[in-house]
Amino acid sequence: MDEVLTTPVSPTLASPEPGSGKDATAQANGGFNAAQTAKGPQAPRDLSEIGLPQGFLPNLIIKILYVRGALSGDRLSSLIRLPFWAIEDDLETFQKRKLVEVLRSEGMGRRGYIFDLTTEGRNRARTLMQVQPYTGPAPVALEQYAEWVERQSIRTPYVGPDLVEKGLSHLVLDAETIELVGPAINSALSMFLYGAAGNGKSTLAEAIINIFTDEIFIPYAIHADGQVIQLFDPVTHTPVDDDVPTDDEEAQGPIMFPPPSFDRRFIRIKRPLIIVGGELTLDQLELRWDANSGAYQAPPQMKANGGIFVIDDFGRQRLHPRELLNRWMYPLDRGEDFLTFTSGRRAAIPFAPFVVFATNMDPFELVEEAFLRRIRYKIEIKSPNKEEFTEIFRRLCKIHGVEFQQSAVDFIYLQYYIRYGIAPRGCHPRDLLRDLIDYAAFLGRPPSLSEDMLDHSCRSYFMSLQQMNEAHHDA
Repeated sequence: MDEVLTTPVSPTLASPEPGSGKDATAQANGGFNAAQTAKGPQAPRDLSEIGLPQGFLPNLIIKILYVRGALSGDRLSSLIRLPFWAIEDDLETFQKRKLVEVLRSEGMGRRGYIFDLTTEGRNRARTLMQVQPYTGPAPVALEQYAEWVERQSIRTPYVGPDLVEKGLSHLVLDAETIELVGPAINSALSMFLYGAAGNGKSTLAEAIINIFTDEIFIPYAIHADGQVIQLFDPVTHTPVDDDVPTDDEEAQGPIMFPPPSFDRRFIRIKRPLIIVGGELTLDQLELRWDANSGAYQAPPQMKANGGIFVIDDFGRQRLHPRELLNRWMYPLDRGEDFLTFTSGRRAAIPFAPFVVFATNMDPFELVEEAFLRRIRYKIEIKSPNKEEFTEIFRRLCKIHGVEFQQSAVDFIYLQYYIRYGIAPRGCHPRDLLRDLIDYAAFLGRPPSLSEDMLDHSCRSYFMSLQQMNEAHHDA
Protein backbone atom coordinates (compact mmCIF):
# COMPACT_ATOMS: atom_id res chain seq x y z
CA MET A 1 0.00 0.00 0.00
CA ASP A 2 1.27 3.48 -0.87
CA GLU A 3 2.49 5.55 2.05
CA VAL A 4 0.74 8.87 2.44
CA LEU A 5 2.25 12.02 3.91
CA THR A 6 -0.69 13.80 5.47
CA THR A 7 -0.92 17.48 6.18
CA PRO A 8 -3.76 18.86 8.30
CA VAL A 9 -6.13 20.68 5.96
CA SER A 10 -8.49 23.13 7.62
CA PRO A 11 -12.20 22.65 6.99
CA THR A 12 -12.21 26.15 5.47
CA LEU A 13 -10.33 24.75 2.49
CA ALA A 14 -13.10 22.29 1.75
CA SER A 15 -16.48 23.21 0.35
CA PRO A 16 -18.57 24.90 3.04
CA GLU A 17 -22.02 23.66 3.83
CA PRO A 18 -24.86 25.16 1.82
CA GLY A 19 -26.00 28.43 3.30
CA SER A 20 -22.66 29.25 4.90
CA GLY A 21 -22.07 32.30 2.75
CA LYS A 22 -19.86 35.32 3.40
CA ASP A 23 -21.12 38.52 4.91
CA ALA A 24 -20.33 41.97 3.53
CA THR A 25 -17.22 42.33 5.66
CA ALA A 26 -15.73 38.99 4.55
CA GLN A 27 -15.31 35.79 6.50
CA ALA A 28 -13.19 35.54 9.58
CA ASN A 29 -10.92 33.19 7.60
CA GLY A 30 -10.20 30.63 10.24
CA GLY A 31 -9.36 33.18 12.93
CA PHE A 32 -6.16 34.37 11.21
CA ASN A 33 -5.08 37.95 11.71
CA ALA A 34 -5.98 39.79 8.51
CA ALA A 35 -3.36 42.49 8.98
CA GLN A 36 -0.60 39.92 9.47
CA THR A 37 -1.76 37.97 6.45
CA ALA A 38 -1.54 41.10 4.30
CA LYS A 39 2.06 41.64 5.43
CA GLY A 40 3.04 38.13 4.39
CA PRO A 41 4.81 35.28 6.20
CA GLN A 42 7.03 36.57 8.99
CA ALA A 43 10.75 36.26 8.35
CA PRO A 44 12.27 33.46 10.45
CA ARG A 45 13.93 34.65 13.67
CA ASP A 46 15.87 31.47 14.41
CA LEU A 47 16.69 28.14 12.77
CA SER A 48 13.67 26.39 14.27
CA GLU A 49 11.34 28.77 12.41
CA ILE A 50 12.90 27.88 9.07
CA GLY A 51 11.17 24.52 9.40
CA LEU A 52 13.55 22.38 7.31
CA PRO A 53 15.02 19.01 8.37
CA GLN A 54 18.48 19.01 9.90
CA GLY A 55 21.12 18.89 7.19
CA PHE A 56 18.96 20.23 4.34
CA LEU A 57 20.21 23.81 4.52
CA PRO A 58 23.94 22.96 4.88
CA ASN A 59 23.65 20.59 1.92
CA LEU A 60 21.92 23.29 -0.11
CA ILE A 61 24.79 25.71 0.59
CA ILE A 62 27.36 23.18 -0.64
CA LYS A 63 25.37 22.43 -3.81
CA ILE A 64 24.83 26.09 -4.69
CA LEU A 65 28.55 26.84 -4.33
CA TYR A 66 29.26 23.81 -6.52
CA VAL A 67 26.90 24.93 -9.28
CA ARG A 68 27.52 28.69 -9.06
CA GLY A 69 31.16 28.85 -8.11
CA ALA A 70 32.65 31.38 -5.71
CA LEU A 71 30.03 33.64 -4.09
CA SER A 72 29.95 36.38 -1.49
CA GLY A 73 28.08 35.66 1.71
CA ASP A 74 25.47 38.23 0.70
CA ARG A 75 24.98 36.73 -2.75
CA LEU A 76 24.70 33.23 -1.30
CA SER A 77 22.13 34.49 1.19
CA SER A 78 20.09 36.14 -1.57
CA LEU A 79 20.06 32.97 -3.66
CA ILE A 80 18.94 30.83 -0.73
CA ARG A 81 16.38 33.54 0.21
CA LEU A 82 17.27 33.46 3.90
CA PRO A 83 19.08 35.99 6.13
CA PHE A 84 22.85 35.63 6.28
CA TRP A 85 22.72 34.59 9.96
CA ALA A 86 20.87 31.42 8.86
CA ILE A 87 23.92 30.21 6.89
CA GLU A 88 26.79 31.89 8.74
CA ASP A 89 27.41 29.06 11.24
CA ASP A 90 27.29 26.45 8.48
CA LEU A 91 29.88 28.37 6.44
CA GLU A 92 32.15 28.59 9.47
CA THR A 93 31.73 24.85 10.08
CA PHE A 94 32.58 24.12 6.44
CA GLN A 95 35.74 26.20 6.77
CA LYS A 96 36.82 24.22 9.80
CA ARG A 97 36.13 20.95 7.97
CA LYS A 98 38.10 22.18 4.93
CA LEU A 99 35.05 21.99 2.67
CA VAL A 100 34.92 25.74 2.03
CA GLU A 101 37.62 28.40 1.83
CA VAL A 102 37.57 32.21 1.79
CA LEU A 103 39.19 33.59 -1.35
CA ARG A 104 39.06 37.28 -0.39
CA SER A 105 36.91 39.94 1.19
CA GLU A 106 34.90 42.47 -0.81
CA GLY A 107 32.80 44.02 1.91
CA MET A 108 32.14 44.50 5.57
CA GLY A 109 32.27 41.42 7.81
CA ARG A 110 31.73 37.83 6.76
CA ARG A 111 28.84 38.84 4.49
CA GLY A 112 31.44 40.32 2.15
CA TYR A 113 33.71 37.24 2.16
CA ILE A 114 33.98 35.38 -1.13
CA PHE A 115 33.41 31.70 -0.38
CA ASP A 116 34.40 28.81 -2.62
CA LEU A 117 34.53 25.03 -2.33
CA THR A 118 37.77 23.21 -1.73
CA THR A 119 38.59 20.01 -3.61
CA GLU A 120 37.13 18.02 -0.75
CA GLY A 121 34.07 20.28 -0.79
CA ARG A 122 33.51 19.65 -4.51
CA ASN A 123 33.75 15.91 -3.94
CA ARG A 124 31.14 16.21 -1.21
CA ALA A 125 28.93 18.32 -3.49
CA ARG A 126 29.03 15.74 -6.29
CA THR A 127 27.77 13.09 -3.88
CA LEU A 128 24.97 15.37 -2.69
CA MET A 129 23.95 16.24 -6.25
CA GLN A 130 23.41 12.58 -7.00
CA VAL A 131 21.03 12.24 -4.07
CA GLN A 132 19.15 15.57 -4.24
CA PRO A 133 20.24 17.92 -7.06
CA TYR A 134 18.00 20.87 -6.15
CA THR A 135 19.89 24.21 -5.95
CA GLY A 136 17.12 26.80 -5.86
CA PRO A 137 15.75 28.98 -3.04
CA ALA A 138 15.32 27.25 0.31
CA PRO A 139 11.86 25.63 0.35
CA VAL A 140 9.22 26.02 3.05
CA ALA A 141 7.64 23.14 4.91
CA LEU A 142 4.43 21.69 3.49
CA GLU A 143 2.63 22.56 6.72
CA GLN A 144 3.56 26.23 6.39
CA TYR A 145 2.42 26.27 2.77
CA ALA A 146 -0.92 24.74 3.76
CA GLU A 147 -1.39 27.42 6.42
CA TRP A 148 -0.82 30.23 3.92
CA VAL A 149 -3.12 28.69 1.33
CA GLU A 150 -5.82 28.81 3.97
CA ARG A 151 -4.95 32.33 5.11
CA GLN A 152 -5.17 33.68 1.57
CA SER A 153 -8.15 31.70 0.32
CA ILE A 154 -9.87 33.21 -2.70
CA ARG A 155 -13.09 32.40 -0.86
CA THR A 156 -12.36 35.01 1.80
CA PRO A 157 -12.79 38.40 0.04
CA TYR A 158 -16.39 39.57 -0.22
CA VAL A 159 -17.42 40.06 -3.86
CA GLY A 160 -20.60 42.07 -4.28
CA PRO A 161 -22.58 43.27 -7.32
CA ASP A 162 -20.50 46.43 -7.76
CA LEU A 163 -17.22 44.51 -7.89
CA VAL A 164 -18.65 41.97 -10.32
CA GLU A 165 -20.01 44.63 -12.66
CA LYS A 166 -16.75 46.58 -12.54
CA GLY A 167 -14.55 43.53 -13.10
CA LEU A 168 -16.65 42.33 -16.04
CA SER A 169 -17.46 45.77 -17.46
CA HIS A 170 -15.43 45.12 -20.61
CA LEU A 171 -17.83 42.28 -21.47
CA VAL A 172 -21.38 42.62 -22.77
CA LEU A 173 -23.47 40.54 -20.38
CA ASP A 174 -27.20 40.64 -19.71
CA ALA A 175 -28.52 41.28 -16.20
CA GLU A 176 -29.62 37.65 -15.75
CA THR A 177 -26.12 36.34 -16.44
CA ILE A 178 -24.62 38.83 -13.98
CA GLU A 179 -27.12 37.73 -11.32
CA LEU A 180 -26.20 34.08 -11.87
CA VAL A 181 -22.45 34.55 -12.13
CA GLY A 182 -22.15 36.97 -9.20
CA PRO A 183 -22.98 34.53 -6.38
CA ALA A 184 -20.78 31.89 -8.00
CA ILE A 185 -17.83 34.29 -8.02
CA ASN A 186 -18.47 35.33 -4.42
CA SER A 187 -18.51 31.69 -3.29
CA ALA A 188 -15.38 30.93 -5.41
CA LEU A 189 -16.13 27.21 -5.10
CA SER A 190 -16.81 25.75 -8.54
CA MET A 191 -18.74 26.73 -11.63
CA PHE A 192 -19.79 25.08 -14.87
CA LEU A 193 -20.19 27.41 -17.86
CA TYR A 194 -21.89 25.84 -20.85
CA GLY A 195 -23.51 26.89 -24.08
CA ALA A 196 -22.90 27.17 -27.81
CA ALA A 197 -19.39 27.82 -29.09
CA GLY A 198 -18.39 31.42 -29.63
CA ASN A 199 -20.50 33.07 -26.93
CA GLY A 200 -17.68 33.95 -24.56
CA LYS A 201 -17.53 31.19 -21.95
CA SER A 202 -13.74 31.12 -22.00
CA THR A 203 -13.54 34.91 -22.10
CA LEU A 204 -15.85 35.17 -19.09
CA ALA A 205 -13.92 32.53 -17.16
CA GLU A 206 -10.66 34.39 -17.77
CA ALA A 207 -12.18 37.78 -16.93
CA ILE A 208 -13.21 36.73 -13.42
CA ILE A 209 -9.63 37.20 -12.20
CA ASN A 210 -10.04 40.96 -12.80
CA ILE A 211 -12.42 41.08 -9.85
CA PHE A 212 -9.79 39.86 -7.39
CA THR A 213 -7.28 42.70 -7.18
CA ASP A 214 -5.54 41.65 -3.96
CA GLU A 215 -2.18 39.89 -3.84
CA ILE A 216 -1.01 36.66 -2.24
CA PHE A 217 2.27 35.11 -1.12
CA ILE A 218 3.42 31.75 -2.44
CA PRO A 219 6.69 29.91 -1.74
CA TYR A 220 9.23 29.39 -4.49
CA ALA A 221 9.42 25.76 -3.43
CA ILE A 222 7.94 23.36 -0.89
CA HIS A 223 9.65 20.61 1.11
CA ALA A 224 7.57 17.48 1.51
CA ASP A 225 8.73 14.00 2.52
CA GLY A 226 12.37 14.75 1.77
CA GLN A 227 11.52 16.02 -1.72
CA VAL A 228 11.27 19.52 -3.18
CA ILE A 229 8.24 20.71 -5.17
CA GLN A 230 8.89 23.81 -7.24
CA LEU A 231 5.73 25.95 -7.08
CA PHE A 232 6.57 29.39 -8.43
CA ASP A 233 6.34 29.51 -12.21
CA PRO A 234 7.37 32.78 -13.90
CA VAL A 235 5.24 31.83 -16.91
CA THR A 236 1.96 31.53 -15.01
CA HIS A 237 2.60 33.62 -11.89
CA THR A 238 2.91 37.42 -12.00
CA PRO A 239 5.28 38.82 -9.34
CA VAL A 240 4.37 42.12 -7.70
CA ASP A 241 7.86 42.98 -6.41
CA ASP A 242 11.15 43.26 -8.29
CA ASP A 243 13.01 41.11 -5.76
CA VAL A 244 13.08 37.92 -7.80
CA PRO A 245 16.11 35.55 -7.91
CA THR A 246 18.31 36.19 -10.93
CA ASP A 247 20.90 34.15 -12.76
CA ASP A 248 22.88 37.30 -13.57
CA GLU A 249 26.43 36.21 -12.84
CA GLU A 250 27.61 39.83 -12.65
CA ALA A 251 25.44 40.38 -9.56
CA GLN A 252 27.72 38.33 -7.32
CA GLY A 253 29.40 41.15 -5.46
CA PRO A 254 28.52 42.16 -1.90
CA ILE A 255 24.94 43.39 -1.73
CA MET A 256 23.60 44.91 1.47
CA PHE A 257 19.89 44.10 1.74
CA PRO A 258 17.54 45.87 4.16
CA PRO A 259 15.90 43.65 6.79
CA PRO A 260 13.20 41.64 4.97
CA SER A 261 9.60 42.60 5.70
CA PHE A 262 8.51 39.00 5.08
CA ASP A 263 10.02 35.56 4.60
CA ARG A 264 11.92 35.87 1.30
CA ARG A 265 11.36 32.22 0.54
CA PHE A 266 7.92 33.48 -0.48
CA ILE A 267 7.13 35.75 -3.39
CA ARG A 268 4.22 38.17 -3.62
CA ILE A 269 2.13 37.63 -6.74
CA LYS A 270 -1.20 38.58 -8.24
CA ARG A 271 -3.84 35.91 -7.72
CA PRO A 272 -3.10 33.37 -10.46
CA LEU A 273 -5.20 32.44 -13.47
CA ILE A 274 -4.29 28.98 -14.79
CA ILE A 275 -5.99 27.70 -17.94
CA VAL A 276 -5.84 24.17 -19.33
CA GLY A 277 -7.66 23.03 -22.44
CA GLY A 278 -8.20 20.12 -24.76
CA GLU A 279 -4.56 19.07 -24.45
CA LEU A 280 -5.02 18.16 -20.77
CA THR A 281 -4.14 14.61 -19.74
CA LEU A 282 -4.28 12.90 -16.34
CA ASP A 283 -0.51 12.71 -16.00
CA GLN A 284 -0.32 16.52 -16.30
CA LEU A 285 -2.28 16.73 -13.04
CA GLU A 286 0.46 14.89 -11.15
CA LEU A 287 3.88 15.87 -9.86
CA ARG A 288 6.48 15.82 -12.63
CA TRP A 289 10.15 15.23 -11.96
CA ASP A 290 12.35 17.85 -13.63
CA ALA A 291 15.96 16.79 -13.87
CA ASN A 292 17.07 20.30 -14.86
CA SER A 293 15.84 21.90 -11.64
CA GLY A 294 16.38 18.83 -9.46
CA ALA A 295 12.84 19.12 -8.13
CA TYR A 296 9.28 18.09 -8.82
CA GLN A 297 7.23 20.59 -10.80
CA ALA A 298 3.87 21.42 -9.28
CA PRO A 299 0.85 20.48 -11.44
CA PRO A 300 -1.42 23.28 -12.75
CA GLN A 301 -4.14 22.90 -10.12
CA MET A 302 -1.54 23.40 -7.38
CA LYS A 303 -0.14 26.49 -9.12
CA ALA A 304 -3.72 27.83 -9.22
CA ASN A 305 -4.23 27.69 -5.44
CA GLY A 306 -5.47 31.07 -4.26
CA GLY A 307 -6.61 31.92 -7.77
CA ILE A 308 -8.71 30.58 -10.62
CA PHE A 309 -8.29 27.25 -12.41
CA VAL A 310 -10.09 27.12 -15.76
CA ILE A 311 -10.65 23.78 -17.47
CA ASP A 312 -11.54 24.97 -20.95
CA ASP A 313 -13.10 22.91 -23.73
CA PHE A 314 -14.15 20.35 -21.15
CA GLY A 315 -15.14 17.11 -22.88
CA ARG A 316 -12.68 17.71 -25.74
CA GLN A 317 -9.74 16.16 -23.92
CA ARG A 318 -8.22 12.97 -25.29
CA LEU A 319 -9.29 11.08 -22.19
CA HIS A 320 -12.92 10.23 -21.43
CA PRO A 321 -14.70 12.94 -19.39
CA ARG A 322 -15.51 10.38 -16.71
CA GLU A 323 -11.80 9.78 -16.06
CA LEU A 324 -11.21 13.49 -15.59
CA LEU A 325 -14.28 13.87 -13.40
CA ASN A 326 -13.24 11.00 -11.16
CA ARG A 327 -9.91 12.75 -10.72
CA TRP A 328 -11.65 15.90 -9.45
CA MET A 329 -14.35 14.43 -7.20
CA TYR A 330 -12.29 14.09 -4.02
CA PRO A 331 -10.44 17.43 -4.30
CA LEU A 332 -13.69 19.30 -4.92
CA ASP A 333 -15.32 17.58 -1.96
CA ARG A 334 -12.51 17.70 0.58
CA GLY A 335 -10.30 20.63 -0.40
CA GLU A 336 -7.18 18.51 -0.68
CA ASP A 337 -5.42 16.62 -3.44
CA PHE A 338 -3.12 13.61 -3.15
CA LEU A 339 -0.01 13.87 -5.32
CA THR A 340 2.42 11.00 -5.82
CA PHE A 341 6.23 11.08 -5.88
CA THR A 342 8.20 8.67 -8.03
CA SER A 343 8.93 6.68 -4.85
CA GLY A 344 5.22 5.84 -4.60
CA ARG A 345 4.70 7.94 -1.48
CA ARG A 346 1.92 10.49 -1.60
CA ALA A 347 1.45 13.90 -0.04
CA ALA A 348 -1.82 15.61 0.82
CA ILE A 349 -1.69 19.02 -0.84
CA PRO A 350 -4.24 21.80 -0.30
CA PHE A 351 -6.70 22.15 -3.18
CA ALA A 352 -8.13 25.66 -3.03
CA PRO A 353 -8.56 27.25 -6.45
CA PHE A 354 -11.82 28.58 -7.82
CA VAL A 355 -12.49 25.86 -10.41
CA VAL A 356 -14.32 26.86 -13.59
CA PHE A 357 -15.33 24.29 -16.20
CA ALA A 358 -16.22 25.62 -19.65
CA THR A 359 -17.76 23.45 -22.37
CA ASN A 360 -19.69 23.66 -25.63
CA MET A 361 -21.41 20.40 -24.77
CA ASP A 362 -24.55 19.77 -22.74
CA PRO A 363 -23.20 19.11 -19.23
CA PHE A 364 -26.19 16.93 -18.39
CA GLU A 365 -25.19 14.58 -21.22
CA LEU A 366 -21.48 14.97 -20.66
CA VAL A 367 -21.22 14.12 -16.97
CA GLU A 368 -23.01 12.12 -14.32
CA GLU A 369 -25.47 13.63 -11.88
CA ALA A 370 -23.20 12.70 -8.96
CA PHE A 371 -20.48 14.96 -10.32
CA LEU A 372 -22.82 17.80 -11.24
CA ARG A 373 -23.95 17.90 -7.62
CA ARG A 374 -20.38 18.74 -6.69
CA ILE A 375 -20.36 21.70 -9.09
CA ARG A 376 -22.21 24.35 -7.15
CA TYR A 377 -23.16 26.58 -10.07
CA LYS A 378 -24.23 25.54 -13.57
CA ILE A 379 -24.69 28.57 -15.83
CA GLU A 380 -25.66 28.66 -19.49
CA ILE A 381 -24.02 31.41 -21.53
CA LYS A 382 -26.59 32.17 -24.21
CA SER A 383 -26.27 33.78 -27.62
CA PRO A 384 -26.52 37.57 -27.62
CA ASN A 385 -29.77 39.25 -28.59
CA LYS A 386 -29.65 41.98 -31.21
CA GLU A 387 -29.16 44.76 -28.67
CA GLU A 388 -26.21 42.95 -27.08
CA PHE A 389 -24.80 42.04 -30.49
CA THR A 390 -24.97 45.71 -31.49
CA GLU A 391 -23.12 46.82 -28.35
CA ILE A 392 -20.36 44.24 -28.93
CA PHE A 393 -20.04 45.43 -32.53
CA ARG A 394 -19.97 49.07 -31.44
CA ARG A 395 -17.19 48.50 -28.89
CA LEU A 396 -15.05 46.55 -31.32
CA CYS A 397 -15.43 49.19 -34.01
CA LYS A 398 -14.11 51.76 -31.56
CA ILE A 399 -11.14 49.54 -30.68
CA HIS A 400 -10.25 48.99 -34.35
CA GLY A 401 -10.88 52.56 -35.45
CA VAL A 402 -13.77 51.67 -37.74
CA GLU A 403 -16.77 53.99 -37.80
CA PHE A 404 -19.78 52.14 -36.43
CA GLN A 405 -22.99 52.04 -38.44
CA GLN A 406 -26.24 50.49 -37.21
CA SER A 407 -27.04 49.62 -40.81
CA ALA A 408 -24.15 47.13 -40.75
CA VAL A 409 -25.77 45.16 -37.93
CA ASP A 410 -29.14 45.29 -39.70
CA PHE A 411 -27.47 44.00 -42.88
CA ILE A 412 -25.89 41.02 -41.08
CA TYR A 413 -29.18 40.11 -39.41
CA LEU A 414 -31.31 40.46 -42.54
CA GLN A 415 -29.00 39.00 -45.15
CA TYR A 416 -27.42 36.20 -43.12
CA TYR A 417 -28.94 35.44 -39.71
CA ILE A 418 -32.57 35.63 -40.77
CA ARG A 419 -32.13 34.63 -44.40
CA TYR A 420 -30.03 31.53 -43.72
CA GLY A 421 -31.09 30.68 -40.19
CA ILE A 422 -27.69 31.33 -38.63
CA ALA A 423 -27.63 31.86 -34.87
CA PRO A 424 -25.80 35.03 -33.77
CA ARG A 425 -22.72 34.40 -31.66
CA GLY A 426 -20.78 36.75 -29.44
CA CYS A 427 -17.59 36.13 -31.43
CA HIS A 428 -19.10 37.10 -34.80
CA PRO A 429 -18.49 40.88 -34.54
CA ARG A 430 -14.83 40.31 -33.68
CA ASP A 431 -14.26 37.79 -36.46
CA LEU A 432 -16.17 39.73 -39.11
CA LEU A 433 -14.29 42.94 -38.32
CA ARG A 434 -10.96 41.17 -38.52
CA ASP A 435 -11.85 39.74 -41.92
CA LEU A 436 -13.09 43.13 -43.09
CA ILE A 437 -9.88 44.87 -41.99
CA ASP A 438 -7.79 42.23 -43.77
CA TYR A 439 -9.86 42.67 -46.95
CA ALA A 440 -9.51 46.45 -46.78
CA ALA A 441 -5.74 46.14 -46.37
CA PHE A 442 -5.60 43.89 -49.42
CA LEU A 443 -7.50 46.48 -51.47
CA GLY A 444 -5.37 49.32 -50.14
CA ARG A 445 -8.45 51.05 -48.74
CA PRO A 446 -9.31 52.22 -45.23
CA PRO A 447 -11.66 49.76 -43.50
CA SER A 448 -15.30 50.77 -43.42
CA LEU A 449 -18.65 49.09 -42.89
CA SER A 450 -19.64 49.60 -46.51
CA GLU A 451 -22.03 46.98 -47.83
CA ASP A 452 -19.55 45.54 -50.32
CA MET A 453 -16.78 45.08 -47.71
CA LEU A 454 -19.19 43.71 -45.11
CA ASP A 455 -20.80 41.30 -47.56
CA HIS A 456 -17.38 40.01 -48.62
CA SER A 457 -16.46 39.36 -44.98
CA CYS A 458 -19.77 37.62 -44.29
CA ARG A 459 -19.53 35.39 -47.36
CA SER A 460 -15.97 34.44 -46.42
CA TYR A 461 -16.79 33.87 -42.76
CA PHE A 462 -20.13 32.09 -42.96
CA MET A 463 -18.98 29.55 -45.61
CA SER A 464 -21.00 28.81 -48.73
CA LEU A 465 -24.78 29.02 -48.74
CA GLN A 466 -25.07 25.26 -48.95
CA GLN A 467 -22.77 24.75 -45.98
CA MET A 468 -24.71 27.35 -44.02
CA ASN A 469 -27.99 25.59 -44.64
CA GLU A 470 -26.50 22.21 -43.77
CA ALA A 471 -25.05 23.61 -40.56
CA HIS A 472 -28.44 25.09 -39.70
CA HIS A 473 -30.32 21.82 -40.33
CA ASP A 474 -27.76 19.79 -38.37
CA ALA A 475 -28.14 22.15 -35.42
